[in-house]
Amino acid sequence: MVRQDYLDTAAVATTLLADPAVARCWTEPSCLRKFRVCGVAGHLAGQVTQVVGVLDSEPPGTAPVSLVEHYGRSTWTDGDIDSALNTGIRQSGEDTAAAGVTAMHTEVTAALTDLRRRLPAEPVERIIQLPWGPWALTLDDFLTTRMLEIAVHSDDLAVSVGVATPVLPPSALETVLDLLCRWSASRHGGTAVLRALARHERAPTGIAAL
Repeated sequence: MVRQDYLDTAAVATTLLADPAVARCWTEPSCLRKFRVCGVAGHLAGQVTQVVGVLDSEPPGTAPVSLVEHYGRSTWTDGDIDSALNTGIRQSGEDTAAAGVTAMHTEVTAALTDLRRRLPAEPVERIIQLPWGPWALTLDDFLTTRMLEIAVHSDDLAVSVGVATPVLPPSALETVLDLLCRWSASRHGGTAVLRALARHERAPTGIAAL
């Protein structure tokens, strides 16, 4: 289910990247600080193209960590947009987009075609080494993190270019929301998340996971 949900979600992102509004606003500022539209588009495209590289990598020699532990170890969530890591994320998006919107979309489409062929054949127990962290995840957990990225950055890109945020497949959206709630609870505590969702009068000022 996760693999098909990821493929369906990646298809949504691929369609959004082909929207004429993306090309029209390509070099304009996005809704994210210090990110141009092309950079956000490149970062979104990377959630598809990078999976091919991950599948091509050698299996790690370590056991996978949980998704909550994965996010707990990830320093890009520290809120410092000028950190070396977050600056690198923005530059990577720009680099991916450097060839232009048409070439980038062609690359993403080819990657999605490749993944549709390869992902169903991957072993259930497949473990992958993260390209940017010295720890491992199961393949399905890694794809779950990519679905979250696609969901968040599809909204960022759509808002930036003035089009409707694309609707994700229902089961994929449920997976993303479940992950966000668990991640938020790990950062702010379960009571804060409960109150934010159920009790407006006692809701904290923010429970954002990211």
